[in-house]
Formats: sequence, structure tokens, C-alpha cells
Amino acid sequence: FISTNLNQHIRVDINDLVIKSEEAGQTSSLIRGVAFKFVELGYKIGGFNCIVESEVAIGSGLSSSASIEILVGEIFNYLFNNNTIGPIELAKIGQFAENDFFGKPCGLMDQLAIAYGGIIGIDFLDFKNPKVINIHADLTPFNYSFVIVNTGGSHADLTDDYASIPKEMNEIAHYFKQQSLRFIDRDILIKNINPLREIYGDRAILRAIHFIKENQRAESIIKLLNEGDFNGFLQTVNEAGNSSFKWLQNAYSINDEKHQGISLATELTKNFFKVNNTIGATKIHGGGFAGTILSIIQNKLVKEYIAEMENVFGEKSATRVSIRNSGINFVKEI
Repeated sequence: FISTNLNQHIRVDINDLVIKSEEAGQTSSLIRGVAFKFVELGYKIGGFNCIVESEVAIGSGLSSSASIEILVGEIFNYLFNNNTIGPIELAKIGQFAENDFFGKPCGLMDQLAIAYGGIIGIDFLDFKNPKVINIHADLTPFNYSFVIVNTGGSHADLTDDYASIPKEMNEIAHYFKQQSLRFIDRDILIKNINPLREIYGDRAILRAIHFIKENQRAESIIKLLNEGDFNGFLQTVNEAGNSSFKWLQNAYSINDEKHQGISLATELTKNFFKVNNTIGATKIHGGGFAGTILSIIQNKLVKEYIAEMENVFGEKSATRVSIRNSGINFVKEI
């Protein structure tokens, strides 16, 4: 497994599929973890040589780990299993590899998005069998572009920061004897706010409120996109960004307050909208605490916006991206 970007040559023995603590956080652990899960589930694996070139920045909230997981899973799927494994199963295998072998807690959303491609909605009511909704929305006529701004990584280990979010949300849910905040509305939460504050503290409550409203926003965005209401879409994205910043509180790590690239990029972007008298949207992208923001910019202003971001965060820190209709696939068999 050769990475041209990192100039790395990775060799994994598929006859040795036990967890190796020294591999935690490394690409080799993802490959080994995916191979292990394939075998455990009764699928076939085999050896392969692979050269990888990628534009996905590592550790920036752009799902670089999930990209590798789904890539390796699809290689095993295509070469040794007659392409019979569906995207949901591939996503679950990738999640397992990241959680158990790579050593990082994660959900299933990134893996599903990469496996499916396009614009999708995901309902996790049944977490073992999530419902995926394809959204057939053409955003081209609105003359806007998506720009990813990589503000740089944190100088702190963010694992505990990431883990604190589901931990605190689950604590609130369990108080109401529920497995998820999905089954709790804001009114019930507020009625119990005093004992919740006493037991779990204010941040957990704020994060729970964010979760409840974010679910509502996700449903609204699906409706807005299907109806072609782009202004409503922009407004809802901004509301999501504002809620992440204030209530979810994942703009920066409290263990590394000196570095607040996401906060700085957000302020600069909002000021860019104001100075240019334009409507746009911006929000934290990925898990937060460091890494990237997503901005939605009028096409005529993209070049100027990218130049302004790169002046602060460095060359190639801002990238114009598009949404492809397909997920991972083989474009040519050699």
C-alpha cells in the first residue's frame, strides 16, 4: 500500500490480523481492521498492491480515515467478493476498523457518505440498519460553490474532546431512561433543567439542546433541497454553524485555547459576506475542535474568498469542491 502524498510504503500481512497497539492512529491499523472484519463476517480477502494519491487533508475533519476504510473495503469487495457487499455493510466494517484497530471513537455517518456519494440523508433510528435517503437536488443553477477551508490541526490530542460529546449527550438521554436524545424534546429537557444542571452541568444540557435542534435542521434541509429553496438552505446551514459554535462548543479545544483556527476562519468568513454585501453560509465541518470549515460562496466571489483564506491559513488551505453523484467505484479494470 503506497501513499504518494505521504511518501509511505505500508505493508500489512493479512495472515496476521490481531490488534497491534503500536499501530493505533496509523493507516496500517485501518487496513488490518477492515481485513479482520471481512474475515470475521465470512467474506473473502486476498493480497493486493495499491498506489494511493489523495487530496483529502489528514486530520482536518474531511473523513480521511473513513476514506481509507471504504477504499480498502471496496478493494476486497470488488476483487474477492464479486462486488456483493453493499454500502451500508462496507460502512459498518470501516467504522469497526476505526473504533477497534485505529483507536478512535467515531459514528457511521462519514463512512456512509463516502460509500454512497451524492447528497444523502441518513436516519439512524435503527443504528444497525440506517435508512439512507437519496436527495436529487441540482445546486448548479444557484451559482454558488462549496469551499473547504483547512485552518490547521490542533496541538492537543483531541480524542477526549471528541469523546466528550457523545458521552455528555448519552448521560442526558439516560437520565430520561432513553438510549438516545432523539426520543427527548426540548420542552421535557427544560422542565428537568435544575436536576440536570446539578448532576451533569450546563455544557451537557447545551449539547443536548444542540442535538435536538440539529435533528430538526437536518429534516428541514432535506425538505428545502427537494423544494429548491436555496436561500432557506443557506439560512439553515448558518443556524447549524451558529449552534455548533455556541451550544455544541466544538470550535476549539479547551486544552489548546491558543489555537482557534476554526473561530478565526468563521469570523473572517462572516466579515467577507458583510463587506461584499453577499448572502452565504459557513459552518464547522467534521468533528470540530480543529481542522476545517465549510463555506458556501457565490461563484463570482470564490476566487477572492480563497485568496483571503490562503493569506491567513497558507497556500492551498482553501479548496473549491463539488459533490459527485456516485460514491466509491471502479472506473477502469486493468
